[in-house]
Amino acid sequence: MATVILVRHGRTSANVGGVLAGRTPGVRLDETGLQQAERTAARLADVGLAALVSSPLERCRQTAQAIARAQRASGREVRLATDKGLTECDYGQWQGRPLKELAKEPLWKVVQAQPSAATFPGGESLGAMQARVVDAVRRRDAALENKHGPGAVWVAVSHGDLVKALLADALGMHLDLFQRLHVDPASVSVVRYTASRPYVLATNTHEGDLSWLSPPAKKAGKKAAKVHSRSGARSSDAVVGGGAGPSASA
Repeated sequence: MATVILVRHGRTSANVGGVLAGRTPGVRLDETGLQQAERTAARLADVGLAALVSSPLERCRQTAQAIARAQRASGREVRLATDKGLTECDYGQWQGRPLKELAKEPLWKVVQAQPSAATFPGGESLGAMQARVVDAVRRRDAALENKHGPGAVWVAVSHGDLVKALLADALGMHLDLFQRLHVDPASVSVVRYTASRPYVLATNTHEGDLSWLSPPAKKAGKKAAKVHSRSGARSSDAVVGGGAGPSASA
């Protein structure tokens, strides 16, 4: 069971200015966003990553580059790749417009209350966006598990609505409920996909140690494997009663 760490890009001037940047080129992290990216990178520095994948847009690549630098500083080398499946929703004619102006549009209420029925004029539907990003993440997750084994941990750097859509899918939530989720700039959410079901291990976190996500050290013998399985850390079964937590497999 591979584990994907979902990171939203750091803050941009468009976020502060209340503008829907969408896929507008040249939207970069502001000073606060750069600091947020460095802080998130530091949280991930002790996690051995099998892959680091980003949306092609600048703000995500800047965030991912900070993560790559922190990995190198910890003696690890991870190559940054981009995936169009992780790119921002195509907001069409809404792109580049102020949110306070968009809030007056009839479609705004649909986006808030029934996102599955929302299609942006000249752009993408939220349903198509979710299908696109879920397919991209699940396919890459399966490929990385096949290549690196079930302990593989990787990072996907994307955008707010896309991370929310991924979390909604993992939680088994209808897309119409995804606005109940909140994903801040540079926040970390964690999902582990298994044959039985996805497990959501964290959402919208800003602080805290993440070293527990690192793949478990290899232990010789079947006894160690059985102990690790009983801890529930990497089992595809849900642990009745909640289990002992990740430290049980350390």
